Amino acid sequence: MPHNIDHNTILSRHAEARGGVRNIWDEIDPAKTAHIIVDMQNGFVEEGAPVEVPAAREVVNEINRLSAAIRRAGGTNVFLRFTTPDPDGPAAWPVFAERMGDGIQAHRDAFMPGAHYWQLWPKMDVAEQDISVDKHRFSGFTPGTSTLDEELKSRGIDTLIISGTLTNCCCESTARDAMQMNYKVIVAADACAALTDEAHAGTLDSMALIFADLRSVDELEGMLLDQAATAATA
Repeated sequence: MPHNIDHNTILSRHAEARGGVRNIWDEIDPAKTAHIIVDMQNGFVEEGAPVEVPAAREVVNEINRLSAAIRRAGGTNVFLRFTTPDPDGPAAWPVFAERMGDGIQAHRDAFMPGAHYWQLWPKMDVAEQDISVDKHRFSGFTPGTSTLDEELKSRGIDTLIISGTLTNCCCESTARDAMQMNYKVIVAADACAALTDEAHAGTLDSMALIFADLRSVDELEGMLLDQAATAATA
């Protein structure tokens, strides 16, 4: 794990308030499940990138392993890409520009469609059947800034597994909104990356409190295998 955080400790703490229940969902239906890979782009993963998250390089193998398990089980992988909105278009984000100050133009240039930093990190395992969705906000569900919800609903998806970066920004924003839109949300705790252990742990704590289950990639692989075996004998 890139972060020295034991998600089981977090689950145990919150389970005390839930009568011993650690996670809500013990089974996954692959046909209704999407693995959402958040912003694993050059601009976040590459050394020296504008929004470099060094720990993101350390979760690539875990994300790829989870993506492969999802494909084998018949689920859906969705690669989200942060994409600069047209500053004069309907998805314009002037408040973000204000907060970025003098750095906004460099940020906009970095994540323009087709730019080097906008591209997915080359070590990401992307298959032909996987989906790519551009988003103009931190959350993939902000109305009018992404087609994610429509893509998922058109496939009958009701369960999301979240991985990628940053744990405490785009992953968290997407997970929070998803739960409030009635998706079942599972955060792949060892397949997400933040800038610090504290930031990563803080999001996992918020997720476990109310928004999402926490699972390791090992656990998720096992759940997917169990479901595939059950389907094969049905």
